[in-house]
Amino acid sequence: MTPPATAPSPIRLVVFDWDGTLMDSTAAIVEAIQGAAADLALPVPDARRASHVIGLGLHDALRHAVPDLAADRLPDFVDRYRHHYLRRDAGLRLFDGVREMLAALRAHPSVLVAVATGKSRVGLERAFDSTGLRPMFIDSRCADEGLPKPDPWMLVDLCETLGVDAAATVMVGDTTHDLGMARAAGAHGLGVAWGAHPRDVLEAFGPLALFDDVPSLDAWLRARLP
Repeated sequence: MTPPATAPSPIRLVVFDWDGTLMDSTAAIVEAIQGAAADLALPVPDARRASHVIGLGLHDALRHAVPDLAADRLPDFVDRYRHHYLRRDAGLRLFDGVREMLAALRAHPSVLVAVATGKSRVGLERAFDSTGLRPMFIDSRCADEGLPKPDPWMLVDLCETLGVDAAATVMVGDTTHDLGMARAAGAHGLGVAWGAHPRDVLEAFGPLALFDDVPSLDAWLRARLP
């Protein structure tokens, strides 16, 4: 774990990214992007390029991952992407320790837990159903409901809706898009190094703390709850 800077005291709101942070879905997303590109005879991005866009809204992600994708072919690409992703969706699993960490946070009387994700609302609801995690979260925001990461909209809207100051909020994510959103919103960014962006890339972005496994994140959060 990277030593933390000054932590918010107390933490009132913990917001989690989904893909690559709570769910082990990075490989499935990368392969869906690559499969869709191959289906449409477009240049297939390598895994590093494809994984870098995870966390952005789908349309933004595809435009960055496949620069040769013409605007009029975007609907076809989205269709092929969803085809490949949904073939693996049912087999995706949470990272070890995630369920227990969320249960402990949700049970704490003074802390709110939410989601801010690059997934669509339909995609997040499907993930809630498959994991049974919907009761763990008081609220959520998705990329197709407003401005996607790294724009601060999702975090700002959650803070305003829940009546929590951004300074008492931590955003937990596996990408610089998550950390950038936290910074822009005035919240604190916590990086996790088991997802889409490499550890050195996250560390260079200056998160409040950076974790290599779920238990260390869980322990850090529990130690700083009111």
